Amino acid sequence: MKSAVILFPGSNREQDAARALRAASGAAPAIVWHAEPDLPPGTDLVVLPGGFSYGDYLRCGAIAARSPAMRAVARHAERGGLVLGICNGFQILCEAGLLPGVLMRNANRRFLCRMQHVRVENAGTPFTRGYAEGQVARFAIAHGEGNFEADDATIEAIEDAGQIAFRYCDASGRVDQAANPNGSQRNIAGVFNSRFNVLGLMPHPENLIDPLVGGIDGRPLFEALAG
Repeated sequence: MKSAVILFPGSNREQDAARALRAASGAAPAIVWHAEPDLPPGTDLVVLPGGFSYGDYLRCGAIAARSPAMRAVARHAERGGLVLGICNGFQILCEAGLLPGVLMRNANRRFLCRMQHVRVENAGTPFTRGYAEGQVARFAIAHGEGNFEADDATIEAIEDAGQIAFRYCDASGRVDQAANPNGSQRNIAGVFNSRFNVLGLMPHPENLIDPLVGGIDGRPLFEALAG
């Protein structure tokens, strides 16, 4: 699989994403500057990494969503290409209209940086086929605006369509308010688009690919994409 990581001013997780992709596929992804109007020829997967694009001015991801590279990403997604947005990348995808909902300030109005359990809600996609449905994974979170919100009709629609990818949970897989770190509706940690070729999630699977740094629960996501 040929992959590309989009680099925005303020991104700080692009090398983490590149390392995860390289470890899974054996090939280094292209790093694409946000001002580029086109993706490298033959790109299969685009990753929007975490960080603080444009310093999180205005709304998180709002400026990055209007960059030339994002127009290329939108065309790629429309053709059926795979797109993965992690943390700030999730925010950018929502701002660009490639995913439903918005990411708001955490309910406790504090920046969160810790390990967090999530439950896999749909394992039948190119991103999640390395997991079992209902499996609990342990990822890192590091965000101040990770509170996923949408109107009631949108929430019901993505529930019914299986578009919820991950939910925040406890170590046993229980989904309740105590396991919700940021106030997200229905503990939503990640969602797909209606075609299941775009995934956005707030937790960082790219930081959990090596036992030396805390675990390998993120590795199946990248291995599934590489396979």
